Amino acid sequence: MLYYSTNGKAPLATLEKAVVKGLAEDKGLYMPEHIKPLPKEFYDNIEKLSFREIAYKVADAFFGDDIDASSLKDIVYDTLQFDCPVKEITENIYTLELFHGPTLAFKDVGARFMARILQYFLKKEGKLDKEHQVNVLVATSGDTGSAVANGFLGVEGIHVYVLYPKGKVSPIQECQFTTLGKNITAIEIDGVFDDCQALVKAAFMDEELNRHMKLTSANSINVARFLPQAFYYFNAYARMKEKGLADKLVVCVPSGNFGNICSALFGKRMGLPIKRFIAANNANDIFYKYLQTGVYEPKSSVQTIANAMDVGAPSNFARIIELYKGEHRDICADISGATYSDELIRETMRQCYATTGYILDPHGACGYRALEEQLLDGETGVFCETAHPAKFKDTVDGILSTDIEIPARLQAFMHGKKAVVPMTKEFTDFKQFLLNQ
Repeated sequence: MLYYSTNGKAPLATLEKAVVKGLAEDKGLYMPEHIKPLPKEFYDNIEKLSFREIAYKVADAFFGDDIDASSLKDIVYDTLQFDCPVKEITENIYTLELFHGPTLAFKDVGARFMARILQYFLKKEGKLDKEHQVNVLVATSGDTGSAVANGFLGVEGIHVYVLYPKGKVSPIQECQFTTLGKNITAIEIDGVFDDCQALVKAAFMDEELNRHMKLTSANSINVARFLPQAFYYFNAYARMKEKGLADKLVVCVPSGNFGNICSALFGKRMGLPIKRFIAANNANDIFYKYLQTGVYEPKSSVQTIANAMDVGAPSNFARIIELYKGEHRDICADISGATYSDELIRETMRQCYATTGYILDPHGACGYRALEEQLLDGETGVFCETAHPAKFKDTVDGILSTDIEIPARLQAFMHGKKAVVPMTKEFTDFKQFLLNQ
């Protein structure tokens, strides 16, 4: 399958080029030329399939033209060495727990898949050496950095540079990508997430830098990062169908850069029978306002307790616009919005814990509250719990007066020695640093 740019001015790309380059030459995001619907019998029997079996079927529709069946199956099965279970919170609200991977965040799925597919192409071309090293640039507001760093840790032929905003990720999140060493370099930017993202995009467009080194992105702008996230929406539907609750299913996605909900929308185009979606935002309400007005006005992000969603210019908005051919009415027919202040997030976490005993992280709290407010009679809702609450221990404990146990996997990161490269938000400084590598 070939991939085109959302800006429409770049040549078509193979999957390999789209993965290795990350961003098209015209600064657009790559989109598959076709979205293949899955057959009716797949959905008729989906509840009988395991998560891995479902994911392989979905992956084959996206990547089967470009990767042989045996290799693709190995990539999918190796990626998914953990479950993404659905659990009941209330009678009509369920959570899709996406924090059972190595770094306890939903981005483990996309990051692990991308690491394996990129290595597949490097091996295929015989380029697993220093001369052909691929340099992965990733901007993070929290969980992306840890998931990508750990997904690529020790992968031959690849070096990862993680850019993160100084003082704006949780201490545990920071430990997960600043203590690894090996082929992982953490860069602490004196700015906000949007500054980190702007540096990454500027690097891709700089001709001198691209002559000096091979660059790609592991943010959700990369097709190999965001498309695999569709796997767990298909699995959620299957598990809800097992319970007899899939007929009027509403899925709520806490949203920042919009790669996660974008993958869900691709699933819907493949025939996934989800009735509608809700994009739940924190105080960074750019998409929410777009739904209300039809006008997209990106702005500087504001810092919140749901820090992984602190995005003021969501990259994947371009893919959503392309998917719906710019039709605001059609977008609104499939997606509604919600936006919550820090105080409302705190209130929701307290209320859920008091009435159900379930501990929400600040991001999942946005999803849970949106379903509480927007579900209609007869509908069942599933929201994404995108990260383990222990990743935000200080925040969660302060709100709930708890003492959350830190899982052993997280504790292991906290014992490592932090190593970072401090950096201004000026591109000239970042460029010079990379030229010296």
